[in-house]
Amino acid sequence: MKKKIIFSLVVMLLSVTSVSAQGIYSITGKINRARWRAESAANTAKRISDMAKSKTKTIKISKLPKNLSELQSMPEFKLKDEFEVAALAVAVLCNYENNPEETLKMVDALRGPEPLTAYGKEFIRDRLKDKQYKTFSFFHGATPDNDYTPKEPLKINVHTTQYSYQDNNYATLYLKSGGADSERPIQLRKKPSTGQWFVVDFNFLSDIRIPASQDAWH
Repeated sequence: MKKKIIFSLVVMLLSVTSVSAQGIYSITGKINRARWRAESAANTAKRISDMAKSKTKTIKISKLPKNLSELQSMPEFKLKDEFEVAALAVAVLCNYENNPEETLKMVDALRGPEPLTAYGKEFIRDRLKDKQYKTFSFFHGATPDNDYTPKEPLKINVHTTQYSYQDNNYATLYLKSGGADSERPIQLRKKPSTGQWFVVDFNFLSDIRIPASQDAWH
């Protein structure tokens, strides 16, 4: 009799334990699913927030300046809009092959309080030697197939990301080249006393695909 009672108690205990374990697994599963949904919602919200912080601005360039006086007469030369200054840097460098000396004077004007160093001048020379097409590649319609011939009127897309303004008074903007898969960065710095933006570097001048006319395999 005692054995039957003990056996019954054991069976009941095992049943309760089994039910308890199933309940725990069920609750754990619900918690995990709820956590996953919360993380998924948070990630979606972050992506939406990041997209909202990104911005693309199309800048129309009135002309390609050939000297400092022409640059200073351009309406974009107010230098109060960082997007316009980034586009001006491209426009100015389009003149490098024609007249390096005048082009570097214009570059210094876009550099503000810090003119180009000897290294900076060498950097531009090395990047653009026999590769003037790089600068034209940033304009709408310029591709390797048409030897980077831009459409008229001249326009450049300047893009920001959620990381563009991480440092106070600095901005890292991005330029899209018709000869590259990824956008190219250009850093600018704001002078608080005047509200003007100036170019810090010219890292957007890295190599791109060569024009069709120079490609033996085209």
